[in-house]
Amino acid sequence: MPRTKQFDEKEVLNKAMELFWEKGFHATSIQDLVSHLGINRASLYDTFGGKEELFNRAFQTYRNASGDMVKGLLAGGASVKQGFEKLFDFAIEEAVKDNARKGCFVVNTTTELIPGDSDIHNILRNNLDHVGKLFATYIQKGIDQGEIDSSKNAKEIGLMLFTFYNGFRVVSKIDADPKKLKRMVAIALSVLD
Repeated sequence: MPRTKQFDEKEVLNKAMELFWEKGFHATSIQDLVSHLGINRASLYDTFGGKEELFNRAFQTYRNASGDMVKGLLAGGASVKQGFEKLFDFAIEEAVKDNARKGCFVVNTTTELIPGDSDIHNILRNNLDHVGKLFATYIQKGIDQGEIDSSKNAKEIGLMLFTFYNGFRVVSKIDADPKKLKRMVAIALSVLD
């Protein structure tokens, strides 16, 4: 008779995501995972296949949640610029509350595993393309509605804002002064004026 799982797989993935996010892939051992997740090694291997597979699933969980959050924040603004302001305000709030200075899991993974891991490189490349396109589409909406000057290139500005967002997440790990961060955002978003 097969044994039934004594744990919630989604909950375990969320716990694994938090641990990998805080410590990084290389600094997280199998024993760290077993202790933090509250499951035994056999269950970890049977369910997830091992550390790398668990990391990949946890990373996908983060990217899905993060993507939904970004879409929601952008759509929540009364204008395109206000949507971006909401996104950056949320990032500032996170940085201020983040005593562990975890920052952004995607940015952390990029700086830890690139170069060297071609699978992660491809995942991150797809993420860049996806979020860059999301930003560009949102900016194009502002152009089409007359909020943003029609001479602006939505794709180039979208990529620039995505690049700024990632650098912003790194800087906010070092200095989470909300006044400084808000000034940086105001300068970056002036490209939409």
